[in-house]
Amino acid sequence: MSTPLVIDITILVLSLLVGFEVISKVPATLHTPLMSGANAIHGIVVVGAMLVAPTADGPLGYVLVFFAAVFAAMNVVGGYVVTDRMLEMFRR
Repeated sequence: MSTPLVIDITILVLSLLVGFEVISKVPATLHTPLMSGANAIHGIVVVGAMLVAPTADGPLGYVLVFFAAVFAAMNVVGGYVVTDRMLEMFRR
């Protein structure tokens, strides 16, 4: 494996661990408002995945970039779905 790929995989694993640790500490009552506020952050992650995509070299790099973009896009869509459900509770 090349050194840049190992660094990229290390950053991916560390970001997964930090993200899981941060989200697991959020109480259930705050999760919905935080999801709606996190949509902008996930949008930035999608843009970041698109910016990193041209630098990917090899099949493993392409797969990692693809999954990063897919998971970030799922987070954006899920955040808007949760926000829409939350706003539906306040409509008559």
